[in-house]
Amino acid sequence: MNTTPTISQMIRDHFPDLAILKDRRNDVLFTGRALPAFVKDYIIRKFSDEQGKVDDEAVRNYLDQRMPDAATLRTRLLLEGTVKLTTRFIVKSDLAEGKVAFAIPDAEINRRAYISQTVLKTHAADLKDGEVWGAITLEYMPPKGREDAYIVMTEFQSFKPYKPSIDFLCEARNNFTLEQWVDVLIAAMEYNPDSFDSLEQKMEFISRLLPFVEPRVHLIEFGPKGSGKTYIYSNLSKYVWALGGGKTSRARLFHNFKTGQHGAIMFYDAVAIDEISTFSMSEPDELESIMKGFLEEGSVKLEKINLRSDCGLVLMGNIKLSENREPLSQEYFMVLPKVFRSSALMDRFSGFIEGWKLPRLTSSSILQGWTLNSEYFSTVLHMMRTESVYGQIFDDIVCCQEGADLRDNKAVKRLATAYCKLLFPNMRCTVSELDPQEQENFKALYLKYCLEPAVRRRGIIRQQLYLMDKEFTPDMPEYSIYLAPELPDPIDDFGGDDGEPIDTEAPDLDLGGDDAPIDTETPDLEVGDEGDYVPETPKPELPEGVDDDKFFGAIKS
Repeated sequence: MNTTPTISQMIRDHFPDLAILKDRRNDVLFTGRALPAFVKDYIIRKFSDEQGKVDDEAVRNYLDQRMPDAATLRTRLLLEGTVKLTTRFIVKSDLAEGKVAFAIPDAEINRRAYISQTVLKTHAADLKDGEVWGAITLEYMPPKGREDAYIVMTEFQSFKPYKPSIDFLCEARNNFTLEQWVDVLIAAMEYNPDSFDSLEQKMEFISRLLPFVEPRVHLIEFGPKGSGKTYIYSNLSKYVWALGGGKTSRARLFHNFKTGQHGAIMFYDAVAIDEISTFSMSEPDELESIMKGFLEEGSVKLEKINLRSDCGLVLMGNIKLSENREPLSQEYFMVLPKVFRSSALMDRFSGFIEGWKLPRLTSSSILQGWTLNSEYFSTVLHMMRTESVYGQIFDDIVCCQEGADLRDNKAVKRLATAYCKLLFPNMRCTVSELDPQEQENFKALYLKYCLEPAVRRRGIIRQQLYLMDKEFTPDMPEYSIYLAPELPDPIDDFGGDDGEPIDTEAPDLDLGGDDAPIDTETPDLEVGDEGDYVPETPKPELPEGVDDDKFFGAIKS
């Protein structure tokens, strides 16, 4: 049974002012223009009716007028004096001149361009240093005497014709089952939920969103070509920046001492480095030292300045696979360039995404139907990063064996918290505020869809560290959840078409040993009364007759 029309209609029903119709026939309108999804959504919504039908001619006229090439723009500024644009620009505070400057790289405007004080005061929250997209008005100020010509931004409008609300998202979440909500997330990423074979694949796919919602989540994803790695990080959100492979510098990533400008990690929620095998730095020794502090504590200690950032780092690369779509080598980190092939550095990464488990993208993978406006979706994900209640949930219900590695604990908490934000955004209260039965229901869901995936992803990092450096052990500490004993099995394991449960074990790698392979499976997450570890206790699941949609309906009521 095809579910996309149902999810499409549900999105339209429950997000009436925020839904947009994705139609591949509209792509031709943007031919030759490299625009991110949230910009195209803004334009399409501006010129479409309630049924999603787009006025093609109006879109073309808008693009011609608002997005001219560099030469046309300069000519219009000289002849007309005032020009309205929809564009990307870079805000740069100039303390020496006491002004806020901006640059439009695509239009070759890089100097003597300033934002008016009126615009700054009205839109201070949107016009911070860094990259900004918006609809702007430029006014050309011709030279006077010895004073050179300059450009002033006299109007600014962001791409938000609404005020983003986490509360609204949480209220809407109550109308979807867990599996339906996962499909909503995939549709918001502009992919067709029905192009995936199972919930396990879908969970692997939405894991790319973890750095969008939780600070300092550092991921590694290796997989085959054509699995959509680059698109998510380069098109979905203005709060995330994708850096191509090749050579880069400390100035581009962290800080430029010549200009006084900060690098990308100070402006974005996440920075993704694509084609990581080709990545290199002009100062490789300096990079490792800087990266250790950044990945560990979010601190960047440079020669003359100390910075702090909650930015997440994602390393993406291709990996060779067998005919069965499994890695030819068990040592995944050999794909990394030398500068990253340090066990001390890689230990600071939170988790690993197995991109080879995802289907290769085809024409049927691209969404056709209603989904959330990209600007709204990406903005709400950005706002979720500062919501602290989800981290408190982890502290309240998760316990770990004594003596567990501190980095393992930090990674598992960040990953589990991020999954909770994505899957259960409507849990904006502590677990103790629920009634006893609701508490146990939620804990069972949290264990299966937040904690177990988090332990598994961190477990892959730990296995790879062991292959790099025998000082590390391949085993993860045991994690459990405080649950009442004898909780019955769930009625729905959300296992996809074949009904199989999600695979929550780390890959079975032969890590060597003198006599026999070491058992590297992530330990079973056992639960017991008051947090005690009880061997062979079945994993807690939902009580008979209760599923996730009824549970969240109870919270809503």
